[in-house]
Amino acid sequence: MKRSQLIKAFSQLGKLFLALGEQQAYHADLQLEEQEFEALQILIRKQFHYNGWFTAENVQKSLIQLGLQLNTKSLEEWVSNYQFSESPKRVGIIMAGNIPLVGFHDFLTVLLSGNIAYCKLSSDDKTLLPALSKLLCAWEPLLSDRILFAEGPMKDLDAVIATGSDNSLKYFEQYFGKYPHVFRRNRTSVAVLTGNETPDQMEALGHDIFSYFGLGCRNVTHLIIPKNYVIDTFFNGIVKFGDIVNHHKYANNYDYQKAIHLMNREAILDNHFVLLKESEVLFSPLGMLHYHTYQNESEVQTYLQTHASDIQAVVGEQYIPFGQSQCPNLTDYADGIDTFEFLNQLVD
Repeated sequence: MKRSQLIKAFSQLGKLFLALGEQQAYHADLQLEEQEFEALQILIRKQFHYNGWFTAENVQKSLIQLGLQLNTKSLEEWVSNYQFSESPKRVGIIMAGNIPLVGFHDFLTVLLSGNIAYCKLSSDDKTLLPALSKLLCAWEPLLSDRILFAEGPMKDLDAVIATGSDNSLKYFEQYFGKYPHVFRRNRTSVAVLTGNETPDQMEALGHDIFSYFGLGCRNVTHLIIPKNYVIDTFFNGIVKFGDIVNHHKYANNYDYQKAIHLMNREAILDNHFVLLKESEVLFSPLGMLHYHTYQNESEVQTYLQTHASDIQAVVGEQYIPFGQSQCPNLTDYADGIDTFEFLNQLVD
């Protein structure tokens, strides 16, 4: 199999992702039957029944973000710096299920490196990728031997890429530590504010916080704000996201955190859909943001460096632009580990 064949198939998938994500009408350029297209639309709407966090809007958002990257030009530029394996390795991919298709980048990387994607799906996201893989195999039949899904224990591995929680890391080490591996654990993202942000920037920050209900490692859960910052500036900027509290699972988390902190008489700020708590602790629970203040840039850099191993992305005027934390490029590898380079280093 040639890499060009793979790029052609994934570019076609990118067109489909955009059509589904943007709710376009069926058209022949998608290279599938209209009934197949409609079945995928139904599957997207059904995700909410499999996983209460996977609303149709969130699935479509994920498809659009992936679709924007899956085009011939972007894929060719990305892979041009890496080798293509002529002797495929069986790479186990253990996927998380916090946001729709969160493991797709690993899936894409393994296949475009010339290897076999042996996928262990999360129970929270187990139907989308198999359905999409069938289309890939229809467009490029040789992929049928390169895409596998594990039903039970994973066996006969050459390498492992696994994503999970801090608790999962112990399991990964125990069962897969003997293989060449990339293991990922909990991370979160932060925003650095100066106090000079525009209303549009504050609204964009709302997307960084509330996209996918805040469940992704690229979601901002901690604010670093200047001393004497007027917090109403932030609250006013994110007011359009207030409807998030109408989602029952999010509301349950918000109400729980509010009740616990009120009973414990802990100081919190509340705008009726997200809580703010002053704390230097990086991670905050769902429905709440932590924040702490700084007096100079040195304090900001010290905090970021101290927590570097737990931070996925930093948003701010001098960092990732507001509103873009959930829009990584193909080269924005999770945890900063170049998985393509890792795969290129696999030897017999």
